[in-house]
Amino acid sequence: MKPYLPVSEPKCLIRDTKESERKRMQKYHIEPNSVQETLIIPLYGRKVCSDHFPDLFQDPEAERLCSMLDYDFATKGKAMESQAGLFGALEVAQRQYDLLWEVKAYLKDHPKAAVVNLGCGLDDTFHKADNGVCRGYNIDMPDVITIRNELLPAGDREVTIGCDLNDYTWMDQIDASQGAVFFAAGVFYYFQTEAVKKLFRELANRFPGGVLVFDSCNRIGAKMMTRTWIKEAGISNVSAFFSVEDPKELKHWSNDFKDVSSKSYMRGYRDIWPSLSWFHKLMIYFCDRLVKMRIVKITFKEKHA
Repeated sequence: MKPYLPVSEPKCLIRDTKESERKRMQKYHIEPNSVQETLIIPLYGRKVCSDHFPDLFQDPEAERLCSMLDYDFATKGKAMESQAGLFGALEVAQRQYDLLWEVKAYLKDHPKAAVVNLGCGLDDTFHKADNGVCRGYNIDMPDVITIRNELLPAGDREVTIGCDLNDYTWMDQIDASQGAVFFAAGVFYYFQTEAVKKLFRELANRFPGGVLVFDSCNRIGAKMMTRTWIKEAGISNVSAFFSVEDPKELKHWSNDFKDVSSKSYMRGYRDIWPSLSWFHKLMIYFCDRLVKMRIVKITFKEKHA
C-alpha cells in the first residue's frame, strides 16, 4: 500500500489566495481636496461617536471601513476630537439614526419596498434596515461608487448605481412596485435650490405613495457648515446652496406632495440629552433655535386610475 502523500495546492489556487489577501490588505486612497473626500467626514464621525459615546452609538462597520482607507485621519480628523468637532461627529451619527428610524417605519407598512440611498457615499443604512425582503439602491457619482464597490460590495437585493442624481436615468432602475423610501444624508446642501426642487418634483411624479427623508438647516447653518466642517477638512471645491427656514414651505413646491413634516435633528427621534456635556447641550439648543437643523419627511400622493 502506497504511503499517503499530502496533495499540494494547485498553483492557480495559491495565486488566487495571494491576490485575495493582497486586496484585503490594500488601502484605498482618497484624494485630498476632492468632492470624493466628503464621504470620509460622516464615516469618520460615526467611528468617533462609537469611541466617545459607546452607550449611544455602536458602529463597528465605520471602524472597519476607516481602517481600509488611505487617508490622513491623524491630521484631517484631529479637529473632530475637539469639543466642537465632537459635536459635529454627534450630528452625523444621530442623523444616520434618524434616517434609519424613518426607513424602518416605512418598511413596517411596505416590507418589500425599495430603499433608495441618494448620495450614498460609504453609508450602510440599508444593511442596518434590511428586513430580508426589501430592496436596496445606493446612488452616487461613479468615482464614489467605484470605492464603495470595493469597500461595501452590494449584497443580495442590493444595487449600486454610479450616476449624477440630476441625471434622472437612475430612476429607471428603481423597482418601486411595492413602495419606495428615498433618503439623503448631508447631500442637498451641495445642490442649487432649483435643482433640488426639480429633483423632488420628479420623485413625487414617478414614485406616487413614496416617501423622501433628508436633513436640512437654514441659510445660517448652511454658511456655517462650509466655513467649519468643509473648511477644516481642507475641501475647497464644494459649495452649499440649498437651505430651508421652514420645511412647511416645501409643500408648495409640488401638487404631488401629500404632506411635509419635520422633527428636531438632535432630539426629535430620541433624547440623547442626559448623556451629553453642558457644551453639547448648548450646541443642541443653538442648532434647534438658530440653525433650524431638521429631519424633513415629504410624503408623495398616491395616484388613482
